[in-house]
Amino acid sequence: MRTSVTLDEDVYEIATLYAKGRGVTLGAALGEMVRKATSAPTPTPPRQLMRAPNGLLIAGPSGRVITSEMVKAALEDEIE
Repeated sequence: MRTSVTLDEDVYEIATLYAKGRGVTLGAALGEMVRKATSAPTPTPPRQLMRAPNGLLIAGPSGRVITSEMVKAALEDEIE
């Protein structure tokens, strides 16, 4: 398929260097680069990270739970 695209200058330089290095046309180079980018597996976050409902990664629970009673007791011990 023949089409025209407008590339940022830095993208054009990268694609041109890639094409020259591989000995292919600019169109073939862009096609290879897009195929590689879309077929790359998406990395999975480490197990200790969780995805929040809004999509952000957050640290999952680890260790033991500290209750407000435990904090109160620790503060009382420090005052004495």
